[in-house]
Amino acid sequence: MSNITTLFWDIGGVLLTDGWDREERRAACEKFGLEPMEFEQRHQVITDPFEKGEVGLDEYLDQTVFHRARQFTRHEFRDFMFAQSRPYLKNLTVARQVARSGLFLMAALNNESLDLNLHRIKRFELRSCFSAFFTSCFLGIMKPEEKIYRLTLQVTQRLPGECLFIDDRPHNLQYPQKLGMQTIHYRDPAQLQRELGEYGIAVPESAGRGA
Repeated sequence: MSNITTLFWDIGGVLLTDGWDREERRAACEKFGLEPMEFEQRHQVITDPFEKGEVGLDEYLDQTVFHRARQFTRHEFRDFMFAQSRPYLKNLTVARQVARSGLFLMAALNNESLDLNLHRIKRFELRSCFSAFFTSCFLGIMKPEEKIYRLTLQVTQRLPGECLFIDDRPHNLQYPQKLGMQTIHYRDPAQLQRELGEYGIAVPESAGRGA
C-alpha cells in the first residue's frame, strides 16, 4: 500500500508546453527577425534573475529585445511570448482527477518567470489542480538547487518518503531522490498514468483521453 500523501508537479513539459524555453525563443527570433545568437547571449545573462523573480518582464525585454529600436511593439512581443503556452490536455485531466479525489496535497514545483507564471496559472486554471505553487519566481530559488526541495518539504510539513515529484528533466529529480522523495521521470501520458498507478494513485481511463 502506497504511503504517498503529496504530489509535486512540474508544469512546463508535463502539464503545459514550456513557457519560454529554447524552442519558444527560436520561434520568436524567426517571427520578429531577431539575430538568434545575440538574443541567446543576452537571454543567458538575465535568465536566472528573470526566473527567480528578481527582474520583471519589462526589464527582461529591455535587455534582450528592446535595447535597440524595433519595427514591432513591446505589446506584440509580449503577446507572442504568452501565446506559446499550450496545454497537454491528457495530463491536465489526470492532475484534475487526482486533485478532485481529495486524497492528496497537490502542489506545483516549477521554474518560471513571474508574468508568465501568473498568466499560465490563470489561463489554464491551475488553481483547480494545486493548493500551493512552489515556483522559482515566488521563492527566489530554482530547480535543481537542493534548497527549493527542502523548502517545499518544510512548508508543507511532509516527510520526503510520502512525497512524489513528477518532472520531465532527469537532473531535476536527483536532489529529490537524494532527500528520499519518490519521483516519476515523465516521458508520455500513458507512462505517467501507469507509474501513478504503481504508487496506488488510480486515474479513471477516461482521464487520459484527449489531445
